[in-house]
Amino acid sequence: MCWVEVMSLVGATADAIIAAKRVHEWLLQRPTEGPKHELLAVLWDDVQRFLTTFLEPISFGPLHIYISALPHCPMETELWNLYSKHAKIRILLGHRMSTWPSNLWTRSQDAEVNGVAFSPNGRVLAFGSDDTSVRLLDTQTGTEVGEPLAGHGESVRSVCFSPNGKLLASGSADKTIRLWNPETQTAVGEPLTGHSDRVISVCFSPDGKALASGSSDGTVRLWNTQTRTVAGEPLTGHGADVWSVCFSPTGKLLVSGFADGKIQLWNPQTGVTVGDPLAGHGESVRSVCFSPDGKLLASGSYDNTIRVWDPRTGAAVGKPLAGHTSLVMSVCFSPDVGEARTGHGDIVQSVCFSPDGKHLASGSHDKTVRLWNPLAQATAAGSLVRHRAKVNFVCFSSDGKRLASGSKDNTIRIWDSQTGAAMGEALTGHTDWVQSVCFSPNGNLLASGSYDSTIRLWDPHTGAAVGKPLTGHTGWVWSVCFSPDGNLLASGSRDYTIRLWDPCTGAAVGEPLAGHNDHVMSVCFSPDGKLLASGSMDKTIRLWDPQTRVAVGEPLQGHSGWVISLSFSPDGQLLLAQCHDGSVATWDVITHQRSDTPRSPPSHANPMYRDHWITLISSRFLWLPSQYWDNGDRTTARFGGLLVVFQNGTPSVFDVSQALGL
Repeated sequence: MCWVEVMSLVGATADAIIAAKRVHEWLLQRPTEGPKHELLAVLWDDVQRFLTTFLEPISFGPLHIYISALPHCPMETELWNLYSKHAKIRILLGHRMSTWPSNLWTRSQDAEVNGVAFSPNGRVLAFGSDDTSVRLLDTQTGTEVGEPLAGHGESVRSVCFSPNGKLLASGSADKTIRLWNPETQTAVGEPLTGHSDRVISVCFSPDGKALASGSSDGTVRLWNTQTRTVAGEPLTGHGADVWSVCFSPTGKLLVSGFADGKIQLWNPQTGVTVGDPLAGHGESVRSVCFSPDGKLLASGSYDNTIRVWDPRTGAAVGKPLAGHTSLVMSVCFSPDVGEARTGHGDIVQSVCFSPDGKHLASGSHDKTVRLWNPLAQATAAGSLVRHRAKVNFVCFSSDGKRLASGSKDNTIRIWDSQTGAAMGEALTGHTDWVQSVCFSPNGNLLASGSYDSTIRLWDPHTGAAVGKPLTGHTGWVWSVCFSPDGNLLASGSRDYTIRLWDPCTGAAVGEPLAGHNDHVMSVCFSPDGKLLASGSMDKTIRLWDPQTRVAVGEPLQGHSGWVISLSFSPDGQLLLAQCHDGSVATWDVITHQRSDTPRSPPSHANPMYRDHWITLISSRFLWLPSQYWDNGDRTTARFGGLLVVFQNGTPSVFDVSQALGL
């Protein structure tokens, strides 16, 4: 790993990928010299996959080789066998790979990805996105080639390389098509104008002399790529949006798919329709594609099916291909048949095979571009007990052995933090989202706060409700917290107030604590129980004496965002505030002044998820690989050396004690 560390330090991780690939290929080309030679070949293949998969954290710094990359390395690889002892984090429960996945790499973007296309030599992948740009990626490393191609005024819906690779076309919602030189990443000529609505699809003819475009204006247009002028009149016939256009391999046919569910074949030389429209789909035809020999035509539709046609006769070939559970956005023929590929967290907008058929690229509304090995065996995840909706909040018991989660499915679940197993059935009773949960110090009570404006108490051992709901708040209950001796329970609400309760009787203690000018999102007792802190959407923190129920000093101000999480240092002298914009502030509770002294995070400091990273006190701590990236919701919590990440209702647990030096 020393070599990988050095390449990370000098900012050459992408170069290391290419070097590892060349070493692997060199070993494969040499005559086998025994088991050691074979082991080396396998190991260098692992190194290449390791660098490609974990390019982002390794590029961030060499320490993340051991914190973010090695812990997620597949367990049945030679790399894991040799270096697993150096991993600084252990995955106790979660996404654990046994072998390298069919997904070769995933690269996140700042906007939804709409179209992908390989260059003819397969070395470059182009994609267009909602940020109005076209970008190029090196398919070996997944790194960006040059600067983004800028010029469109709205989202880029489609991209396509010319057959010789010297031109790249892009169609945009700004109603124009642009041509680019992919070598120099510069525009070629002026934009092609003529469509009166967004351009959804572009496709070069096999000889590269013509370019077809389909638009929401209901027309198909043909363009001369040498003169960059329109060729003939628009091809019309349907009033519906043209979702997709594609030339046959000979260039003698052009097919278009329409929003009215019809497919039309055209003679691109004359602009005349060939035969009647192909009818069969019940909804919009989103994608059309000829087979490599031109004898078959495939279409994908919003009716969740794919249909195959004989373009010579216009007849359907067999029955519709059913199996998708939602809209079919893109179809593409492959040299071979493979299994379903899963991993994207949102609509897969576009798919494309590399010219040699060895790679499959996909672009998605989850803002990622992924490269796959279509021939690798896909692995299915086992079923897990889970919430049916987003987990809003998680909390460890005082001994760290149990974990409670509150969810948008209106329930609470209790989990074994070591195994991730659900302990008993879901706790039901709330009539709206459960926003906060908290164990009592002795672990015999669990409190939950809900959008139904109530607090409930539970026996976490039996799952039974304890007494009646605690009522009094007139808005959502954002946060609940027990005092260190367990004799008080505090709650913060949308009604701008904090309330104190006797958890033994369920009775309110005194009047509500008023002073905030917006939702109270977090409440927290000091370790000695003599202070109660509250954080609010009004961007302030207030300190209270829970015995007298009066404010202590002036509000703590100056935060840049809503104060969503509070935690005291073990000695009670510092208060850590985390805001929804990712900023963090530390306060001295004696002087009420901000403290800039760097300190280790308190044992209960709330980790946050941002851009694939778990952060602690605004610092990047742990990078999560692409299986955690879907567009579902994530909730995080930490107790000492245990870190939990809830994703779409399912927990992953990490032992981070070594990485934190605990």
